[in-house]
Amino acid sequence: MQYRKLGKTDIEASVIALGTWVMGGWMWGGSDDNESITAIHAALDAGINLIDTAPVYGFGHSEEVVGKAIKGRREEVVLATKCGLRWDMTKGIYYKSSNEETVVDDGNINIYKYLGAASIREEIERSLKRLQTDYIDLYQTHWQESTTPVEETMETLLRLKDEGKIRAIGVSNANVEQMKQYCEIGELTSDQEKFNMLQRGIEDNSNTEFCSNNDISILAYSPIAQGLLTGKFLGNSKFKNGDVRETNPLFEPANIEKVNKMLGEFRTLAEEYEINTYQLVLAWTYHRKGITHILCGARNKKQAISNAQAGSVKLGKSATEKMNLIYGKYFN
Repeated sequence: MQYRKLGKTDIEASVIALGTWVMGGWMWGGSDDNESITAIHAALDAGINLIDTAPVYGFGHSEEVVGKAIKGRREEVVLATKCGLRWDMTKGIYYKSSNEETVVDDGNINIYKYLGAASIREEIERSLKRLQTDYIDLYQTHWQESTTPVEETMETLLRLKDEGKIRAIGVSNANVEQMKQYCEIGELTSDQEKFNMLQRGIEDNSNTEFCSNNDISILAYSPIAQGLLTGKFLGNSKFKNGDVRETNPLFEPANIEKVNKMLGEFRTLAEEYEINTYQLVLAWTYHRKGITHILCGARNKKQAISNAQAGSVKLGKSATEKMNLIYGKYFN
């Protein structure tokens, strides 16, 4: 496993991180807690030390599962969680309607983006309790909102850092202007954004450039496009009720076919590195400019170990160029 520092801190985090959205069950067709805990243990044993979660993942459930799994192993973990999505109040900006299983138009749960000082204080205490710890290594604002001044949000986070409840501050789903506002007040360690071979928006909107120039780590979530880049899906693949991929246009049959053809052309190169094609894709991702760590979800031990194995790959320039040429044949 390769490790890289988070921002300007001395925190060494594995390039492959374990993302735990799926472990909350919400929007993923449910989850199995025992399998989730076994996956976390396997990830740690395989060299992954960065574990990312959030309160909204299963409305507290993912954090609870992570807390159970790392009990007795807390010193091995770079623990990241988030704040700013509330489903128990109506302050801030309305985000989504949901039920206990998934996002729906008329659900009984209404989620709001809110980063007020008192709310963050409340959230951190709840997260610490669920995670069974007294500090968070990386605390991130999950989504940005305009009803609370950035000064209020960042000053609150800086006080939590001074109090020892968090070690570093990050943002997620932020643009460059928002990050500049945070940086004017204090040190920003990371930016967590969606990024994969098929979805490269942050390269177009200058996030990668800004973060690279300011020693801010980028944690890429959805690095295999919710599993699409594993190559395991067919045009007639079906998902469980409540699975977020049911309505994702990336999983339309024609696109699945095109992705699988591209992955087929990656196979020879993957064999040269003695890995499979999706591990090659993961390696390509953390070799992109600005991408320092990637968050890979896992439902079970096998998936966690397979993800971790991608963390030791060092792609040469010719390999990445070949992959870019193949990609260009299928996607412009």
